[in-house]
Amino acid sequence: MTEPLENLTDLPDEGSRGIASGDLLSHVLAQIRLTGDRVMSNALAQGEVLNLDRDAAYAVVMADGELHVDAGDEGAGRIDKGDLVLLPRGPGDLRLWASSAQADVVVCRFWFDPYSLRGMISALPQRIHIRRAQAVGWLDGMLPFLMIEVTDAQPGSALMISRIIDLIVIRTLRTWVHLGNTSGWLGGLSDARVGRALKAIHEEPTRHWSIDALAGVAGMSRSSFCERFNALVGRPPLRYHNEWRLNLARDMLVRRDARVGEIGLRVGYVSEAAFSRAYKALFGHSPREAAEHGGSDHRPGLVDME
Repeated sequence: MTEPLENLTDLPDEGSRGIASGDLLSHVLAQIRLTGDRVMSNALAQGEVLNLDRDAAYAVVMADGELHVDAGDEGAGRIDKGDLVLLPRGPGDLRLWASSAQADVVVCRFWFDPYSLRGMISALPQRIHIRRAQAVGWLDGMLPFLMIEVTDAQPGSALMISRIIDLIVIRTLRTWVHLGNTSGWLGGLSDARVGRALKAIHEEPTRHWSIDALAGVAGMSRSSFCERFNALVGRPPLRYHNEWRLNLARDMLVRRDARVGEIGLRVGYVSEAAFSRAYKALFGHSPREAAEHGGSDHRPGLVDME
């Protein structure tokens, strides 16, 4: 029997159900999982370069002083005291070096779950810069709390640190959306018409959506809807829908909620073979392998003060 929608997505109690149904940012970020595994407090002398692992993602908070940003073809910039820079796809060729007599920097390293919506992660900008004036209402509260957990290790500190880094990343993305600087799939969340289509996909992931039906929800012509959705979200509407339901399936496989064939039916595939082909095309392995091995990449928790 096909599982009801309520069993495919976690929703809060009835009192806040209406808010949850419209909170697309929470829906999407719930599927883009990350693990914060290291916090570094660095005091850089003037001219010293901040050393970052190219394969990791970072949130860099300027506690004091200034950092100069050398972004190659994208030009130069400056990170001032109180600013936060998110590097969701790693530093790449970006160079950060102290442009003041001393720069005090707090660096939070994190990793995205490799089976999260990978196309969406790659569609995030290389660098998101939140100025102090835009972050003062929340970063000034989170950062001291984070540093308490780092300097006074207690049972559960590694998990607390990971959760705080998670909150910092989510709050940074939300601030960025509110500032209107969005592109990629976050841009879709801030566009009223495309947002209605995204909301419909998230609320009814098992429905066999057509382009015409989604364009109708958005109140747009078929061609205009496809063009705008693809421009803002970074993928065609039906591909987005397919990736979303396969990620829901992945969660059920990891939890071992049911057999592979039944999970395929729950997310709208007519046969186990069709489900397995689509799943392997997206994730690179079969749903049976995901169920057997848990489907996640756990990295050791490290907390350093340097």
